[in-house]
Amino acid sequence: MMDMRRTLLWVIFTMSLVMLWDAWNVHTGQPAFFGSTPRPAAVDPAAPAAAALPAAGVPAPGVATVPGAVAAAPVALPAPTPVAQGGEKIVLTSDVVRATFDSQGGTLVHLDLLKYKDAQQRKWYQGFVDLFSSQPPKQDTPDVVLFEQTAKRVYLAQTGLISAQPGVSLPNHLTQMTPLVSERTLKDGSNELQLRFESPAVDGLRMVKTYTLKRGDYTIGVKHEFINDGNQAVSPQLYLQLARDGNPPEGESSFYFTFTGPAMYTEAGKFQKIAFKDIEKGAVDHPKSANNGWVAMVQHYFASAWLLAGNEPRDFRMQRVSDNLYAIAMVVPMGEVAPGSTRALQSTLFAGPQEENKLAALAPGLDLVKDYGWFTILSKPLFWLLDQLHKVLGNWGWSIVALVVLLKIAFYWLNASAYRSMAKMKAVAPKVTELRERYKDKPQQMQQEMMRIYREEKVNPLGGCLPIVAQMPFFIALYWVLLSSVEMRGAPWVLWIHDLSQPDPYFILPLLMTASSLFQVWLNPTPPDPMQARMMWMMPLMFSVMFFFFPAGLVLYWLTNNILSIAQQWFINKKLGVLGR
Repeated sequence: MMDMRRTLLWVIFTMSLVMLWDAWNVHTGQPAFFGSTPRPAAVDPAAPAAAALPAAGVPAPGVATVPGAVAAAPVALPAPTPVAQGGEKIVLTSDVVRATFDSQGGTLVHLDLLKYKDAQQRKWYQGFVDLFSSQPPKQDTPDVVLFEQTAKRVYLAQTGLISAQPGVSLPNHLTQMTPLVSERTLKDGSNELQLRFESPAVDGLRMVKTYTLKRGDYTIGVKHEFINDGNQAVSPQLYLQLARDGNPPEGESSFYFTFTGPAMYTEAGKFQKIAFKDIEKGAVDHPKSANNGWVAMVQHYFASAWLLAGNEPRDFRMQRVSDNLYAIAMVVPMGEVAPGSTRALQSTLFAGPQEENKLAALAPGLDLVKDYGWFTILSKPLFWLLDQLHKVLGNWGWSIVALVVLLKIAFYWLNASAYRSMAKMKAVAPKVTELRERYKDKPQQMQQEMMRIYREEKVNPLGGCLPIVAQMPFFIALYWVLLSSVEMRGAPWVLWIHDLSQPDPYFILPLLMTASSLFQVWLNPTPPDPMQARMMWMMPLMFSVMFFFFPAGLVLYWLTNNILSIAQQWFINKKLGVLGR
């Protein structure tokens, strides 16, 4: 009973060290302790396309489908195309994105998010370099790039048509198309830009693909029109595909994990993240078809997703294309199109920041791409409260401080109970130490005497532990809110903190965090065992290593919590007369 609290602290401390070691293994390319794969090698985009997915028209393994949706043995999708086979590039620029399209397939091959800067993880010593440098820190950081096709990265949004009918060849994302565009830059007073691609007619069959970019919007309307000027009825299937390499985004921290990879949603199967390693193994269990849902690619702060507004039946596919290249797609039947007829299907491509409220309005479940880990049920209301505070205060840093204050008020009496118990433990610590010394050779009698003291002094050895454990899910949930919210990117707080999503450049917050943790140790009862006492002082120093590399917003949250905890415990200790013992 007496050592239960310290045992729990040791378990938390040990698990933290194991998680740090695991993160370091992943960062250095070594096998991970928890089974996650090391960082894959960069994909070679010059590799032959034939090594990726089967050529169009070759049946893939059978997939169960919605009746009348897609054939039982679905047609394989064409493989993502290498850079060398690209065509003419057309660039459209709105107020929030710069989109580059390739005339080969009318594919979106590059997307810059103009409102977000690519804040790469700074070196640990960079803050001191900036502090003593006569030159101001560089501010001309590049925009965040979402879609890209280079020697280092492949991330594409592809669409096209396939058919199960023998002898029918339809335009896909490998087809050279003719671009038709009037304006390439969104002008004042205009709310949208359009780009139209037309494929050449083969046997009278052709496709028109129209992209529409809107002002202030990270969604791109994509309209596909199939025109049948041939002499037979054709049943085309439209595929909406996201292809990506398996590398995490550059600049990701090795001290905390965020998910990168495909995701999907259906009303029956709900939200599902799919690890690249599971696609490699062919061990993905997901709904194969539905008349609702979407597919996405997720990374820290940003995501892309193909959305459909109607209840069209759709088939869900995911596959390893080649070494370190993966694809997730929806395949939608367009029905039978008679000669002389046209069939159109409207879809939406979202590509932008994970702004929770806006995502929820776009499609059911789309806000779940914002990764809250296991604590979504607590994290979502905490983010709502944080967002409301920001509307009042106008600063995300002060909103974090205010939210922690509200949480401490909500748990005031629970904390007071814990701190009173710890204060009483500190008051009886000299008696416990004396008993340990007197009965060090009689452990059973020593335990009996200590239990007698606890009864007489009305001290519960677990009283300081259980109330704190009860609050841990809320503070872990808040940790995920701050780690996952794109609103923290580039958000300033005060003075030297210009970006709450990046580490403190001068390490002032981590140093204050370490000092506050050491002060808390001094306020707590000292363990009778000298070794345990030394370790209680060493633990904050060891934990502080992580905080030097954590985003400033996370450190601010922990520091605020520590300061408020110190104030409450100081008050209770002084009231009970155990301060300074």
